[in-house]
Amino acid sequence: MLPTSTELPDVLYSAAQVRDLDARLIAAGTPGFELMQRAAHATWRALRRRWPQGQVLTVLTGRGNNAGDGYLVAALAERAGWQVEVLTVADPATLTGDAALACAEAQGCGVSIWPWAAGTVLEGIIVDALLGTGLVGAVRTPYTEAIEAINASGLPVVAVDIPSGLCADTGQVLGGAVRAQLTVSFIGLKIGLFTGQAPDRVGELVFDDLQADPAIVAQVAGVARRLSATALPRLAARAPASHKGQFGRVLVIGGERGMGGAALLSAESALRSGAGMVSLATRSEHVAAALARMPEVMTVGIHSANQLMDLVEQASVLVVGPGLGQAAWGRSLLSVAANAGRPQVWDADALNLLASGAAVLPAGSVITPHPGEAARLLGITTQQVQADRAAAAHALAQKYAAVCVLKGAGSLVADPTGSLVLCDRGHPAMAAAGLGDVLAGLIAALLAQGLPLLEAACLGVWLHASAGQVEGQRGRGLAASDLIPAIRQLLEEQTPCLK
Repeated sequence: MLPTSTELPDVLYSAAQVRDLDARLIAAGTPGFELMQRAAHATWRALRRRWPQGQVLTVLTGRGNNAGDGYLVAALAERAGWQVEVLTVADPATLTGDAALACAEAQGCGVSIWPWAAGTVLEGIIVDALLGTGLVGAVRTPYTEAIEAINASGLPVVAVDIPSGLCADTGQVLGGAVRAQLTVSFIGLKIGLFTGQAPDRVGELVFDDLQADPAIVAQVAGVARRLSATALPRLAARAPASHKGQFGRVLVIGGERGMGGAALLSAESALRSGAGMVSLATRSEHVAAALARMPEVMTVGIHSANQLMDLVEQASVLVVGPGLGQAAWGRSLLSVAANAGRPQVWDADALNLLASGAAVLPAGSVITPHPGEAARLLGITTQQVQADRAAAAHALAQKYAAVCVLKGAGSLVADPTGSLVLCDRGHPAMAAAGLGDVLAGLIAALLAQGLPLLEAACLGVWLHASAGQVEGQRGRGLAASDLIPAIRQLLEEQTPCLK
């Protein structure tokens, strides 16, 4: 989870788009140096709020406009009576444009500026102004040594715009990246601040639009949007005379021997998330346990594919894969599901069988892979998926003509039209088994209640991650079933059953 501000905008941009916005603002009459001054003031304000007792500042700078921001922060701190030092990996004499003006202002205020050298002792609060969003390729020396020194210092760190070494487009660490406790970002939020390895590097995220004209900002569409509580899909309120037949029947197919719990979790999640009826097709050995746990779920022991057909005909939405296995039993059930004209959520072993070519995904489906499953579906490595999660999500949606939920930190939802949605909620305690089964059942319940594919996936991901964020505050030991009552409560808060 990224401990972000609650007032972040929803639109996310690529680094090139933010540079375009910067250029448009300058062309419209705001001088570049004035934008740089605004960025420095925004960073200084956020720094003071986070560490109000601070009196010592060390600023590490490079050679671009990111460095210019850092020099101006140093000037502000010097004027405030702080003990300030700038350590630069670039000769100040080589700076040009607005960055050179910023360096001159810092020098004029009496800021001490020294060349960076390995072994230099860092003090106070660190301002990372080494590398900005224009970084291409792996970080090289001497930047790598400076980044390692920052991370080894144990001191509080504020990153200007983005932690140095983090890719603004993918959230990938490019050889090495600063671990910041606070990142102050400007003009437009970069998608790389929210996904990939970003959650380990960004810390608290503060955004400042630098007083940008909203009309100019609206000229650039962005590459994705961020899910927020104020901009979520919503289920319709239920009329007083509602009955169960109006809210769909979810059929969960899974639960091979030894894996019955996964299917039970999906079924319970679908039930508690508002599906009108829920059925479970599983191994006969699991029927007694399922009835004891959830008598409301119509559980049927299935020995062959033929027994599944009637259940499929009665269902409005299928969940296929939790605990399904990849042996003959699971393959035969998946074959029946793949030929059913029903909206479906495929997870777990259904995705592994899909990747192997043992099944064809039907139209009107949602797939919910984790990075390893995504790699198998695309025929690449997990590392390649994680290196550019947005590209992987788009590729999956296109390849399978489905809505794709790429799970993980900064979960992404993509559809075949090119839409991309990011969820930045969650908690590290969610690194536990069974949570994907809960998500699959939740999305299926939302589909059963009438939401379109993309909207059901987006709302399901947000509810799931938000429930994990709430329950994760209790610490380690989060069980997947812990999320289900929290999801139910959040769903009612977000979209009440009655008006």
